[in-house]
Amino acid sequence: MLLSAHAVAAVISGKSLTEALAANATALPATRASAQDMAYGALRRYGQGDAILASLLSRPLAMPEVRALLLCALLRLDRRPESTHTIVDQAVEAAGQLANGAFRGLVNGVLRNYLRQRDALLAKLSGDEAKYWHPSWWLRRLRETYPDRWQQIIEAGNNQPPMTLRVNQRRIGRDEYLKKLQDAGIEASPLGSVGILLASPQPVDALPGFFDGLASVQDFGAQRAAELLDVSDGQRVLDACAAPGGKAAHILELASPSLLALEMDAGRSRRIGENLKRLQLDAEVRVADCRRVSKWWDGVPFDRILADVPCSASGVVRRHPDSKWLRRETDIHDFAVIQRQILGALWPTLAPGGKLLYATCSVFPEENGEQMALFMASRPQAKLISEEQLLPQGEHDGFYYALVQKTS
Repeated sequence: MLLSAHAVAAVISGKSLTEALAANATALPATRASAQDMAYGALRRYGQGDAILASLLSRPLAMPEVRALLLCALLRLDRRPESTHTIVDQAVEAAGQLANGAFRGLVNGVLRNYLRQRDALLAKLSGDEAKYWHPSWWLRRLRETYPDRWQQIIEAGNNQPPMTLRVNQRRIGRDEYLKKLQDAGIEASPLGSVGILLASPQPVDALPGFFDGLASVQDFGAQRAAELLDVSDGQRVLDACAAPGGKAAHILELASPSLLALEMDAGRSRRIGENLKRLQLDAEVRVADCRRVSKWWDGVPFDRILADVPCSASGVVRRHPDSKWLRRETDIHDFAVIQRQILGALWPTLAPGGKLLYATCSVFPEENGEQMALFMASRPQAKLISEEQLLPQGEHDGFYYALVQKTS
């Protein structure tokens, strides 16, 4: 419980959950997995947990680790009501390792009070953040944009995400891989042309042939990108914001183009190379900011460009529950500025007749349809071929795609 509390405390202090969980890398795999599950769960329902603590504490806790420990303990108490005494004892023991044990009594008292008053406390909870587990500004935007579907979106965002695979059709057929999963005792069903939905999440080392490149973990909605881009053999293709390389790999599984993958972060860029090597695929990978075209472009136009731009990640919040609480409403405007810069920089590198696919994992229109409308209005030689907004649901996360062709 202490490992998960440290991760949640790091997020409360402003770090990303990915960065926070990296500190647990030396823990045993089972311990690491348990801590990750608890941290994700506590952050998904952070709005409710924080409201409960506000009712139980006479004043805010100055130590983030203790607050985080209580949030994790509240989650476990709700998940395992048959083990309340054990969970409280474990939380008190964990508190003994913080601040020389100064908070053991407080942790014990808060959790026992919660158990005595749970029904009354939950009945008295008020406010959108406690009820819907999302920030108020986020909920307001969803209600305005999706008046008939906002509850579906937040319900999906509060649940655990599905685990879907993409079969590497260069190595194996989808039906053949489904048989391998069946033989391994893993229940799964087909999705689309090369996708597979697992009945329950699995560690990658349990997936048959994963390290031999037979399949990749990729959301079914993300698999739309390579299909929409419609790449042919021999074409010159740019993946402008490529890390961790899933979409670039999918493109190379569908065709044999000359592909350049850019990523401005060196660490994330290495992941592209690792993924391509595992899948036995080839591409040129460079560390570069795609907006600084003169630093990486040789002047030869591209036939296809994938611009999977940085965004709020509001469509994949169930995979990144920390983003709900780390994001600020002003961030949407900041992302929109970067997105416009990327589109403006990449458009001149597209060949006449070529296609550019603009992609986000957002559900906010400022980053999606409104962004594309502004782009199209200033470029008469741009033709919108298709546009789709995928909202998060049981089979896939939330994504936006707009495919544009340069007419001249």
